Amino acid sequence: MSLLIAWLILSVAVWLTAAVLPGFHVKSFKSAVIVAAVFGVLNFFLGWLLFLVFTVVTLGLAWLLAFLTRWLINALLLLLTDRLSDHLKIDSFGWAVAGALMISWSAPWSRGFFPGCDGRAPGSLSSARQARG
Repeated sequence: MSLLIAWLILSVAVWLTAAVLPGFHVKSFKSAVIVAAVFGVLNFFLGWLLFLVFTVVTLGLAWLLAFLTRWLINALLLLLTDRLSDHLKIDSFGWAVAGALMISWSAPWSRGFFPGCDGRAPGSLSSARQARG
């Protein structure tokens, strides 16, 4: 259930980003759902790997500036999503960076509308600690 809510939140964030940014185009909300699925899968499989590569190449500087690194990696993954799917059209790398920033800000903010969906896996150690009090 938590995965479906996170997917819905990302879909809304993609759709809102397309509504606000003129260089970030999504055909419809259904397209935003598909884009969110592709982007989520790419982020799951490639996001950590790209972060590791950036950290090694920059000798740890990427780890120190983790928010900026994740922001740029998300922009690259959005461009890759654009190339893999015909449901998303991004005009340039600058619009991808702006879109990544807006999605990064809007997705966690919108989780406040869904109590109990804090992004942690149900069986994770941190959720178990929180449940104990």
